[in-house]
Amino acid sequence: MSSFWTGGAKYRKYFIMAADFFLFSMSYFVSWFMMVRRPDVVLSERIDLMLIGYCVFVIVFFLSFWLFGMYESLWRYAEAYEFLKCMYAIAVAVVVFMFATWLIFINHEYRIPLTVYFVSGTMAGAGALYVRTAYRAYRSTLHQKGAKNRKKMLIVGAGEMGAAVIQGLERSPFHRFEVVCAVDDDPAKRGRRIRQVTVAGTTNDIPRLTERHGVQVILMAISHATGKEKRRISSICAKTKCELKKIPDFLDFEENAQSLEAEVVSRIEDFSLEDLLGRDVVDVKRFRQKFLAGQVVMVTGAGGTIGSELCRQAAAHGASRLVMVDVVENGLYEIQQELIYKFRDLNLVAEVANIREEARVDALFAEYKPNLVYHAAAHKHVPLMESAPEEAVKNNIFGTLNIARAADLHGVKRFVLISSDKAVNPTNVYGATKRVCEMIVQTMNAESATEFTAVRFGNVLGSNGSVVPLFKAQIASGGPVRVMHKEIIRYFMTVSEAVSLVMSAGEMARGGEIFVLDMGDPVKILDLAEMLIRLSGLEPYKDINIEITGLRPGEKLYEELLMSEEGMKTTSNNKIFIGSPIDIRPKYLFEALDTLKKAVHASSRDALVCKLKEMVPGFENMS
Repeated sequence: MSSFWTGGAKYRKYFIMAADFFLFSMSYFVSWFMMVRRPDVVLSERIDLMLIGYCVFVIVFFLSFWLFGMYESLWRYAEAYEFLKCMYAIAVAVVVFMFATWLIFINHEYRIPLTVYFVSGTMAGAGALYVRTAYRAYRSTLHQKGAKNRKKMLIVGAGEMGAAVIQGLERSPFHRFEVVCAVDDDPAKRGRRIRQVTVAGTTNDIPRLTERHGVQVILMAISHATGKEKRRISSICAKTKCELKKIPDFLDFEENAQSLEAEVVSRIEDFSLEDLLGRDVVDVKRFRQKFLAGQVVMVTGAGGTIGSELCRQAAAHGASRLVMVDVVENGLYEIQQELIYKFRDLNLVAEVANIREEARVDALFAEYKPNLVYHAAAHKHVPLMESAPEEAVKNNIFGTLNIARAADLHGVKRFVLISSDKAVNPTNVYGATKRVCEMIVQTMNAESATEFTAVRFGNVLGSNGSVVPLFKAQIASGGPVRVMHKEIIRYFMTVSEAVSLVMSAGEMARGGEIFVLDMGDPVKILDLAEMLIRLSGLEPYKDINIEITGLRPGEKLYEELLMSEEGMKTTSNNKIFIGSPIDIRPKYLFEALDTLKKAVHASSRDALVCKLKEMVPGFENMS
């Protein structure tokens, strides 16, 4: 029997049509013998009236059901809309049946009793709905019985998304989960049921409910929670030993799927670190695509994490030519091959070049004549730059100076420096060099037709210099995970989020600004380490130990995003702010740079750091 139900769609269709024929016939004849006083009189005197009416009744009902698509619907997935269509089909059939028989029997001695019209229509409609509901229930039961080794799941969120998840899982014969309960912080939903799933408590009850029901998987199904709220719930979920899964943001379904229920099961995916950190979703399409369309864009440091994402977004937004520059050929080659594959018509150039070489930089600008420059090339590893300050100075400061002067000389419209939160009251050589880069940009802007600007932000999740890949490697090797200090905090942002905001800042720049990105709430690195361990399905301090190693050279407990003397201005984008330019004397800066350049080659490292301290107010080297 089950093979018939699960066979081809045409057989199920014919079965339902046959069932309808039986129900229509039975409803019609039963209504006659129930509603008339003398059935024997009907059979002897009105048999022609009854039989002709019967033919009209069956034909009209079949036509109405066919016109309303009742035999094309997938009743296994039927919702209120399908049942509403069925009611419309029944109502139309009854009206047409009454009108048709009135015309046929207009001169006849007898009429079909009015009660027959309504009783037969009601019975036929009720029977048709019953058959379809029974079919749906049977299919659902069949799938539930056929499921084996399903993991018990708790769903966080009993709203539209949560209901869609439950319905989608119920209908899919292939899913791997059995929903045992749901939680929601809305007190009005407590104790309610979605299908057969009870809303058993709030998010604070998650640890208790997972233990009580033997939950193995927790699914986050909240479509419009803030980043702070997601982080709170994620921290509760992370304390359990359950797998953490999620459904992508609800807006994705609106754009990419015609039916949320039909797609929801396939969209279940594992939690990422970004989800545990609970950052708010940033609309990467917010800035106008016309800003980059038709422009020649140059990206330095194109093989790095930020640089490669800058290249991706520049290509996606219609740059007429993309010039990628990096001294490390491996990363440059990877992004080149990726973009060649994704953007077949893109005019793409990859140049292996060292930004320290002034002549080489000038030649690139002369050849390609870029309109927009995103300068992301830099040495970024704090401890390494502490032990090699001359390399940080040569690459970060004088490399930036070479790029900036070439941009001025060759008429670049806009120059965007990728800066860092470590430039604020720096405690390390890397931060000090980035602060000097900001000074160069602001000074050049005052003397050039090119619009020079800088964008400052904190750590990028998963970047080459981020602590996240290091922690993951330590967890994979069995630990321990090494954290510098229990209280150390950092700001984190996803790479796509950071670069989209850089693009937005570059669009609104008019020259001389230091844009500061809203990095959200700071994250304790110790909490981050614990989250990563739990995300790996392990228990911190039990399965994987965490060691406190002490601050590395040049590191500080917290990062600042804005210097106190800069102030803060809002922009049209609530994720981007502007620090007011600090007064810098161009003559002093360039004289200091000349002295610094000589110190790189002639002085000791200590003398070089001292010179940096003279140039950068607030620089207190911690190493």
